[in-house]
Amino acid sequence: MSATRIDWVGEHCRLLRSIAEEFQRTQPFQGLTIGTGIHLEAKTVALILTLRRGGARVVSTGNLNTTQPDAVEVLRAYGVTVIGEATKSREVHDAHLREVLAATPDLILDNGGDLFAAFLDSPYPGLRGGTEETTSGRMRLAPLRDELRRPILVINDSPIKQFAENEHAVGQSALESYLRFTNRATNGENVTVFGYGACGRGVAHNFRGAHAQVTVVEVDPVTRLRAHLDGFRTPDRSEAIASADLIVTVTGQAGVITAADLPLLRDGVTLANAGHFPHEIDVDGILAASEVSDTSSYEDDLMSVDLADGRRVHLIARGHMFNLAGPRPLGNSIEAMDLGFALQARCLEAVARGAVDASHCVVPVPGDIDAAVARSYLDQRYPAGEPVPRGSGAKV
Repeated sequence: MSATRIDWVGEHCRLLRSIAEEFQRTQPFQGLTIGTGIHLEAKTVALILTLRRGGARVVSTGNLNTTQPDAVEVLRAYGVTVIGEATKSREVHDAHLREVLAATPDLILDNGGDLFAAFLDSPYPGLRGGTEETTSGRMRLAPLRDELRRPILVINDSPIKQFAENEHAVGQSALESYLRFTNRATNGENVTVFGYGACGRGVAHNFRGAHAQVTVVEVDPVTRLRAHLDGFRTPDRSEAIASADLIVTVTGQAGVITAADLPLLRDGVTLANAGHFPHEIDVDGILAASEVSDTSSYEDDLMSVDLADGRRVHLIARGHMFNLAGPRPLGNSIEAMDLGFALQARCLEAVARGAVDASHCVVPVPGDIDAAVARSYLDQRYPAGEPVPRGSGAKV
């Protein structure tokens, strides 16, 4: 019997499989509609189908430029309403979000704050709350707490999400994606990473592990000091840009690299973004700059920009999140996403059951959920009574 990558992912999402079996019995979402705006790829299929097993009607749309057709096909086959296909258009994406909200979901699973922000534009009765996946979304929603007034649990503020997915998995997937896109060596290359939060740390450490010479740009002086003590160069912004063969942005902020930086960029530099929104690199502004003389678009979402003075700048995925774009986009590791999506499932369960209230509006995952997910993951790795492997150093 043939199998797909989605089957492979489902087999290795062991936490979600266990939760799905439990939800099949307990039905925490019976009679409820969950609206989701999240990257639609193999691992999110496992999450959404887990919610379906818990009795939910699920209405989903993707994020900008990351929706994968095979994921959409499988979700629809299992009765999930999927709105739209892959798009890079913000206007089309906004229309998809409005269509999700037209289903008046009881719970929202958001990624970047898009759905909750759109809800405030056209509120309806019955929304209980939900979850937000990202730092970008938390920054967007936190000033709106007084308007939202519902439990919204921020998955990215869980320590598990911070170290398991952001620090370890984002760094791995950014490196893997750069190699997959460009087929270029990292050995000895000058890589500048903008941002030294958990994701930025992961990117910096993984490229250093691939024998690149890594520089970090960080606006917070304490975090910049941390990068320095971790052994990275932390010069001023202009020097960091001018020395780079590759620049990776992962800050959650808009306009990190703009047309104003074109005079600083060295010939042959590559620009890539690993942040959630495609606005950290102002691609439209760069392409419209007077210094640009020509562009070349290659297959696999690669572009080169020729400048009037003869320099060339390369863009990966036009500034969209490059570890979920381009040829065979795999994203973060299965194990890391299994942990993060287990947090999602448990947090949505808590909102559905009324275990959290409006005082939990745009706040981190409750500590008891963090602890339960961590225990479940370790219990699966080290079942009770399992013999200790020889050579482990443990006493038996």
